[in-house]
Order: sequence, then structure tokens, then C-alpha cells
Amino acid sequence: MLNYIIKRLTMMIPILFGISFIAFLLINLAPSDPAEVALRLNEIMPTPDAIESMRQELGLNKPFFERYFIWLYDVLHLDFGRSFIHRDRLVWDEMIRSLIPTLVLAMSSFAFTLIISLILGVLCAIFANSAFDHIVRIVIFLGTAMPSYWLGLLFIWLFANYLDLLPTNGYGSWQNLILPTLTLSFVYISTYIRFIRNNMLENMHNYSVFYARCRGLKEKTIIVKHVLVNSLHTTITALGMTIPQLIAGSFVVEYIFSWPGLGRLCIAAIMNRDYPVIQAYILIMAILFVVCNFIVDVIHQWLDPRLRDNGGAI
Repeated sequence: MLNYIIKRLTMMIPILFGISFIAFLLINLAPSDPAEVALRLNEIMPTPDAIESMRQELGLNKPFFERYFIWLYDVLHLDFGRSFIHRDRLVWDEMIRSLIPTLVLAMSSFAFTLIISLILGVLCAIFANSAFDHIVRIVIFLGTAMPSYWLGLLFIWLFANYLDLLPTNGYGSWQNLILPTLTLSFVYISTYIRFIRNNMLENMHNYSVFYARCRGLKEKTIIVKHVLVNSLHTTITALGMTIPQLIAGSFVVEYIFSWPGLGRLCIAAIMNRDYPVIQAYILIMAILFVVCNFIVDVIHQWLDPRLRDNGGAI
């Protein structure tokens, strides 16, 4: 197990360096001159002298690879530079300030997705092809077909305008968290209910379940120990990658509900061409995906004895 972890960590190093290079390259391929953009965002006339002075301040007069290694060195010390909009603010401070609300939203959505998906997925598998199963599957079909922005507007109309039960925006109380959580998790709930249901139905036809029934075990024990546990191996892999997807995919929900998270910060940065913030967002999201993928692989390796015995491959 330790050898597998070391091997995966070793593989992550070139991947992370590649991600950092792509993030730096994408911003440098932008058609606008960052020096001119920084001047205009601070309401300074972009004269040739002012542009040249700003280029020297930003280090844009240096060769590409020299700039990349300087930037990479700073990033390794958690220095992403300063925002073009607010020259007195560090990008890292802006990211951390916005990361906390995004993590709150992502974790609440993940917990809600996990609980509802497990309950309904198991019930749909146990009562397969029943009226309950058909109703849930219809809702699943509708859920996967609805874009999050449309669903968010629907929830605002229903729970805020029509029923007047919940606030439509803001941050700071549990009431503000309900509608964004419902909107962000609805599509994932629909996906994982179907995923858990299908995995459990497949495992119900395994020989281990047949032998368990022959031994006279209770149906509840068979469902939990032989069907659900075996289904969780692949489910955990899928659910583990949901966390970075929730964080990276929350920008639409954050924008609709005025949630002060990373997604909303990124949208504002894109609209204002605040390149240092965009660069930091791309890099952090990519690193988050790689790290979560590593954690899921390690958990999957630990849960499945076949992977442990064969060094990571069945």
C-alpha cells in the first residue's frame, strides 16, 4: 500500500508542473496586453510610457520561460501576485476569502447528495420496477435534463417569490444555504441514484448473494453486507470526484444566488480580464481535481483487496 501511495505521488509531480505551465501559457496567449488591461481597470490612461512602466512592474519585459519560473517560484510560496482591479490586495488572500463560502456550499451539497442518493438508490434497487421506482426514475430523468441555472431560477420563484419561505441571496445563515444547496446537488443526486440502483441490481445476481441466501441469512443482512458494501467500491470512486466538480461547477449557482464564493470571483475576474485571479483559479481547480483523484484512488485501493494484492491493477 505504501509503495502504491509513493508511486502515485511521484506521478503527480509532473502532472502538477504540466498544469502550472498550461495555466501560465493560457493567460499569456490572451489577445489583450496585461499591462494595458491593468491600467484601464485602475482608470489610468494607457499611454506608451505608462504601459511600459506597468510592463516592467509586472515583469512582462522578461523572456517567457524566465517569467514562468519566477511565477512558479512565487506560486510555490503561495504568492499569486496582485489583482489588477485591487492593486493593494494579494490574489491568494482573495482566493482564501472566497474559498470558505465555496467549501461550505460544496460540503453541504455533497452531504445532501450522499444521503439522498444512498437512501433512494437503495430503495429503488430493493423495490425495483415498483411504482416507487418508476416515480423516482422519472424525477431522475427530469433532474439530469435540467440545467442548474434554470433550476435555480425555478427554486427562487417557488420558495422565495411564491411561497415566501426562503431568502434568494446572501451569505451567513443556514436559510441562505438551502436554495443553493438544492440547486447544486439536484443533478448529482439524479446521477448517483441511478448509479447506486444499477450497481446494487447487478450485485444482487452475484454468487455471493445466492450463497448467502442458501445459508439462511436475513435479507437485511444480505442487502447491507453483500450488496450495498460491494456496490460502494465503485460508488466511492464516483462520489470522490464529485467534490471538485461541486467546487468547480458552483460558479453558476453562486452567481444566481449572489453567493460570495470562488465561482463568483472567477466570473468577475473573467468579465474584467483580471488575469492573475483567473490564473490562480485555473491552477487551484486543476490541483484540486488531481489531489481528489489521488485520494479516491488510495481509498479504492484500500477497500478492494484485489487491488492491494496486484499492486493497483486487477
